[in-house]
Amino acid sequence: MRPFALNYARPAQQLEVSAPYAYDSRLQLNVFPDGRLAAHDYAVLRELGSTTSTAGSKTHFDD
Repeated sequence: MRPFALNYARPAQQLEVSAPYAYDSRLQLNVFPDGRLAAHDYAVLRELGSTTSTAGSKTHFDD
């Protein structure tokens, strides 16, 4: 017998998101190509929710 919920379950969609910043290992912060800190850009924070680094744990924030 197949559980009822599995009739309607769908795999989560993986969204492709490209962040406008990159991790700088020297500063240990996310920075824009022009050198500004990503954590200081409020528009980016509003849009993406945070500036978490992809280098290491997703629970550590740069701000």
